Amino acid sequence: MKPRAVLSTALMLTASAGSLAAPPLTLTPMEQLGELLFNDNQLSINNNQSCATCHAPRVGWTGPKPIINRGGTVYEGSIHGRFGNRKPPSAAYATTSPILELMDSGTGFFVGGNFWDGRATGEKLGNPAADQAQGPFLNPLEQALPDAACVVYQACTAGRYQGLFQQVWGADACDIAWPRKQEMKTLCSSTDIAVPLSEADRTKANIAYDEVALSIAAYEGSPLVNQFSSKYDAYVAGQAQLTAQEAEGLALFQGQGNCAACHTLDPGSDGEPALLTDYTYDNLGMPKNPENPFYTQTDFNTDGYDWVDEGLGGFLATREDYYADYADANLGKHKVPTLRNVDLRPGQGFLKPYSHNGWFKSLKSIVHFYNTRDVLPLCPPRRDARPVNSYTEAEALSLGCWPEPEVAANVNETEVGNLGLTDEEEDAIVAFLTTLSDGYVPQRGKGPGNP
Repeated sequence: MKPRAVLSTALMLTASAGSLAAPPLTLTPMEQLGELLFNDNQLSINNNQSCATCHAPRVGWTGPKPIINRGGTVYEGSIHGRFGNRKPPSAAYATTSPILELMDSGTGFFVGGNFWDGRATGEKLGNPAADQAQGPFLNPLEQALPDAACVVYQACTAGRYQGLFQQVWGADACDIAWPRKQEMKTLCSSTDIAVPLSEADRTKANIAYDEVALSIAAYEGSPLVNQFSSKYDAYVAGQAQLTAQEAEGLALFQGQGNCAACHTLDPGSDGEPALLTDYTYDNLGMPKNPENPFYTQTDFNTDGYDWVDEGLGGFLATREDYYADYADANLGKHKVPTLRNVDLRPGQGFLKPYSHNGWFKSLKSIVHFYNTRDVLPLCPPRRDARPVNSYTEAEALSLGCWPEPEVAANVNETEVGNLGLTDEEEDAIVAFLTTLSDGYVPQRGKGPGNP
């Protein structure tokens, strides 16, 4: 039976590129199921964390807590005191990434996949966003559930779903002989006890867990999440005009700033709006973030402050088919993120961090880094107990220097580092980036002259 469209429980109005006013947004049953799963705090060991905890719509589907964003930018998991190792990537526009693929065996050039290091390849479920959705539930530093069956049990039995899982995935999708309710509660609040299921029921639970992930990916790929409703979209549709500074920034973005080399502005093959990423990986010489709490997670990070985020290369080193030939060539490379919603925030005073480790605390700072990385001197070795290159952004900016890259190998030395931009031109690029936030509604009757 073909699912009928249903009204989203988080109904939002959106102005999509190409129309001045959009009708009320509806979600399919699968997308609605994914929305419920995405926002369910019960899908964590202490019933206190959902996907939305680290991927909040109001800040562009990434981390919403200013106090965290000011420092290490890594979010605390369901278990108090446990932190991951990277800034939450945006969940919006993540479904557009293709399955991870080696594009050039000579250079070890990869495209696609999700997570900052590409480990959600999409090879399992045919969709990197779905592969990614399964990771946090069982990650001991995130939602920390001991068993995928705990996720399935909640989706099959909690009243908030009201049979929606069976409606979407079939009447027998939840036909699993579960332990009693109190036993399930005890098992799913442990850290290392698997749910006892028969072999047949375990197979069903594994299939249902895949369906959970596919449902979340369907929601993440819905028009509610991927709105394409920015001022830039309205500008492309002829419904808004950029200010002089924004227009200058767009020209620099495509030209001297070299931004569009990776954050492409080309429409899709079928005319889809630009996605502001080419799905590739790059090492831009980012410094370590000394405030990252992962350095102190000695139960999970035995290297302590010596831990190095090797990015895609670190993931490829775990693959028998890739490690020998391609891991070293990709050390330090992280996924090129979409720039859509890069400045979306609840207010101008809200601090939003940038890069995979959140070292940069403003768009101006990261644009300045791309422009002057190879122009300003390296920060001097520290004389205190902290690691040699562990400067915060504020410290580096006050000294007029940049710290050493966390990974010195494979740094991109041809596309960024000495762009020759003036301070005013940096500001213009930042001004253009602010036009990429969803939720812009052109004024009726103003035509293309509306700024």
